[in-house]
Amino acid sequence: MKIVIDARFTRTDHHDGISRYGASLIAATSKIADVSMLISDPRQLALLPDVPYTLINSPLSPVELFVARKVNPLGADVVVCPMQTMGSWGRKYGLVLTLHDLIYYEHPAPPGFLPAPVRILWRLYHKAFWPQRLLLNRADVVATISRTTEALMAKYRLTKRPVRIISNAPQPAQDPRDPAAGADHTLIYMGSFMPYKNVGTMVAGMADLPDFTLHLLSRITPERRAELELMVPPGATVVFHNGVTDDEYWALLQRATALVSLSHAEGYGLPLVEAMALGTPVIASDIPIFREVGGDAAAYVDPASPAEFAA
Repeated sequence: MKIVIDARFTRTDHHDGISRYGASLIAATSKIADVSMLISDPRQLALLPDVPYTLINSPLSPVELFVARKVNPLGADVVVCPMQTMGSWGRKYGLVLTLHDLIYYEHPAPPGFLPAPVRILWRLYHKAFWPQRLLLNRADVVATISRTTEALMAKYRLTKRPVRIISNAPQPAQDPRDPAAGADHTLIYMGSFMPYKNVGTMVAGMADLPDFTLHLLSRITPERRAELELMVPPGATVVFHNGVTDDEYWALLQRATALVSLSHAEGYGLPLVEAMALGTPVIASDIPIFREVGGDAAAYVDPASPAEFAA
């Protein structure tokens, strides 16, 4: 079977969640099938497995509606997209589209990196479920990443197509930490700074943890950083890394007291799994998806309570 995987959502600097999901899917699938990938920027190759690729248009381009004209000649049996927006008009191949979560129906603010016209369409798109149904029903199979999202898809009748779970997973070949080695007085956060991620509560909670340092690892805009810096309590220590390499991330996790995530909503929570795979404790908000992912291995707190987080 010849499989083409859409890698055009891969970042060009550091992976975000969708970017890593796609790259990991390519790496795993290429071990058992004939796999090639679609890219839209040669810089994406630095974060992708070494498999054959085809350079085509950006997934945000207006010509995306007709992308099948470029994909059909590749002779794929199946095309897998780690998002649900890939164009499908005139396709001659099986199509798997992916819905990660329904976060943006409850928290509709779009990611800041999207162009202004796309941000407007984003908000309109998430005002009702029927556009999502139109997108998903174009596929032959719909993938999602968790039982939590699968249940929500059924609740809102988002697709008539078969739904299959292809979950996230930690990166391989990371040695677990030595329990006897102790830990630094550090807390690690890996994730975006969208409002629903609730990073402000973590920052506020550091008022009760003067001996600890909170490390915020991900890329952050100057504007959002300035907002959070104003929230840092007197005597607290918060470090903004503005992006780290994978090696830096693993090194920090190996020595941290805990990884923390107080999101009000989440698609999966891959950093929780990555931390648990190393044996690093996890403090997470008490929401259904984190209960699914973390099970009994995480400590759960009220995401609205800085004091409960610090305790």
